[in-house]
Amino acid sequence: MVGSEFARWINPVLKALRELGGSARPREVVELVARNEHVTDEVLDQINPAGGQRFPNQVHWARFYLAEAGFIDRSRHGVWKLTDKGAATGPLDEHAIKAIIEEVIERSRNPKAASLTITLKRVETHTSVAPTVFPERADTNDSISSEDLAPEQEERDYRSRLLAILQSLPPAGFERLCQRLLREAGFEQVIVTGKSGDGGIDGHGILSLNAFVSFRVLFQCKRYVGSVSPSQVRDFRGAMQGRADKGLILTTGSFTSEARREASRDGAPPIELVDGEKLIELFAKLDLGLRPVTTYDIDESFFDEYRK
Repeated sequence: MVGSEFARWINPVLKALRELGGSARPREVVELVARNEHVTDEVLDQINPAGGQRFPNQVHWARFYLAEAGFIDRSRHGVWKLTDKGAATGPLDEHAIKAIIEEVIERSRNPKAASLTITLKRVETHTSVAPTVFPERADTNDSISSEDLAPEQEERDYRSRLLAILQSLPPAGFERLCQRLLREAGFEQVIVTGKSGDGGIDGHGILSLNAFVSFRVLFQCKRYVGSVSPSQVRDFRGAMQGRADKGLILTTGSFTSEARREASRDGAPPIELVDGEKLIELFAKLDLGLRPVTTYDIDESFFDEYRK
C-alpha cells in the first residue's frame, strides 16, 4: 500500500460534509474537520516543503480519493458536495478505505479503464472507526504515491501558479496589487503609504457597509512563504491603535493557530486575516488576474445504456 497520511481524514471529511448539510466550501470542511478531530496547533501549523500548510493539503487529498470513488461530486469546483452514495454511506472501515485507495491508484495506472466503482460488498460500514494511516509500500519501484495524483488538478494548478506569482512580486508591487484587490472588493480611498517605520502599516482605506456606516481600515501586506506569528499580529495592532476601526493583514503565506486567536482576542481591536488560500479565492471571485475557463468531463454512466 502506498503512503497514505491523508487516509486518516477520509471519514472526518464525510462526517463534516454531513454536518454542513451535504455541501460546503473547502475551507469550511477543513475547519470543521480540525475542530471535530481536535487537531493540535502543532499539526495545523506544519508547512509542506514546497510551501503551504500541510493539514489542509492532506484534507484535500482525502476529498480527491472520495470524489474519485463516487462519494463526493467531482464536477462541482469550489464546492464539495456529497453524492447520493456519499450521503447514504456511514463511516468507512479500514478495509473499505484501503479498497478506495487501491482502486483509485489502479485507475490512475490505466486511464482508459472504465469509471471507478467501489462495490458495496467491499465497503462495510461501522458506527465508529479510528483514523487509519497505511504504511508506505517499499517493495516496488512502480508504485504510485499521492504526489503522482493531483486532487482537483486544474483548480490546484492555477492556484499554485498564482500563489507563486504573488510570492515572486517585489514588496512594492505586492502592496499595489493588494490596493487593487481591496478596491475591486468594495473599499474606497485605498492608499498605499509606502512608508517605512510605520509599525508595519502599508496602507489604509474606507469600507462602507451602507449609506450610514463605514469603517476606516488599516492594512498590512506580507509577501511570505511561511507563517505570520502572533507577535506580528500584536505589533500591527499596536501600530493601528487609535488610528482605525479595523485592521487587515494580507499574506501569501499562512497564519499560525495562535496568530488567528490573537487576531480575534476579546477586548482587542479586531484584525481580519487573509492568508494565501483566501487571497487566491478573492482573485477568483473577482476575476482579477484570472480568466474563467469552461471545460467538461465525461459522464461515463450516461453512455452505459447505449453500450448494450
